Amino acid sequence: MIFRVLKLKDFRNYFIADIVSGFGVGMSTIGANWYLMDKTGSISAVGLMLSLNVIAGFLISTFAGTFIDKWNRKTIILWANIVRAAALLLILGGFLWTGFRVEYVYAFAILNGMGWALYITASRSLLQEMLPENELIHGNSLIEISLQVGMFSAGALSGVLYKYVGFETILLLNAIAFIASSLFLGKIRFTPVHAENREESYLHNFKDGIRYLADRPFLFLLGVISIIPLVSTMIFNVVLPGYVSRAVNGDSVVFGLSDMFYGVGGLISGFIAAPLARKLSQNGTIVLLFAVAVLNLAAVSFNKTIVLLYIGSVLIGLTNSSLRVLMTTALMESVSKSYMGRATSVWMAISLLLQTFAATGLGTLIDAYTPGAGFICMSGLMFVGLVLYFALNSRRADKVTLEA
Repeated sequence: MIFRVLKLKDFRNYFIADIVSGFGVGMSTIGANWYLMDKTGSISAVGLMLSLNVIAGFLISTFAGTFIDKWNRKTIILWANIVRAAALLLILGGFLWTGFRVEYVYAFAILNGMGWALYITASRSLLQEMLPENELIHGNSLIEISLQVGMFSAGALSGVLYKYVGFETILLLNAIAFIASSLFLGKIRFTPVHAENREESYLHNFKDGIRYLADRPFLFLLGVISIIPLVSTMIFNVVLPGYVSRAVNGDSVVFGLSDMFYGVGGLISGFIAAPLARKLSQNGTIVLLFAVAVLNLAAVSFNKTIVLLYIGSVLIGLTNSSLRVLMTTALMESVSKSYMGRATSVWMAISLLLQTFAATGLGTLIDAYTPGAGFICMSGLMFVGLVLYFALNSRRADKVTLEA
């Protein structure tokens, strides 16, 4: 049933484009994490790099949603891909000309953060625009599959490529991936939603988007809870290099495979999230996934073996990705298409702000104590998500009962 949405030609092209760009981003992101730690020996430097990544994304998110709701979303993504490919080639040229310089890695992090925040906001708004409401959960499931196929393929290859051909080749492949993704996006033909606010000023549209969420506190809080798995994933990226190196005594190949197994879990989530929600109910499934995530992350924090790291990574990918599928679908079903870009950018900005503090703080914490402390923090964060979601839905149930 999940694959029937691929019969839609436009979605099929979108799906392939998403896999290709996800592969490129995943490969370069994973490679950059290990590259910086390899050259500097400091997890704090990795934390700073990820802080720059999320700060750049935060700055873009504060205004990107307004433009995305105002202009053609496909065109925005195409131009963003072109600019990202060109910038990556410039950074590659810098490495080839002068050798390793930490400034180039930080420039890559800034570019990656800006591009990813813009892409997530625009692409998910485009998906909502393209698909009928009854296909949203299947579309989101397949997009999670596409993301994880790209990511775990990247995880499997990045460690090997880094070891044998270097980070410079990875950057080149990322630029090529953006160009290839644009070719598939260019084939999409559909009638965009008419932007009723196109003639209004940027400031008016921005305020209108904020007012839309302010008038809907339940929707706003649901969106905030939906970003918790995303923040947890970012923390995983900060924790993993030091955890592999110190806790399980692994190398770049183990690091890449650990990230690959996270992607395997994410891939599985694309197939089971929708059927599980139908069987247990959407709310029950979300509560269950948060609970499993809390227990798994707490267990991984005390692990010392590579095999158990791989198993834990699968479960982390499975729970985080399934939560994203279900909660993103719930938001798409609830948010007006004309406001989706602005609403998503608000939640992305909050997510990136949280990630900024987490990346810097965790890098310092892990350097001072143990990489397992990062997984304990992730477990605590997912526990907060569990409590907030349970409380939010209990209040809604009480409200419905009173109204009845």
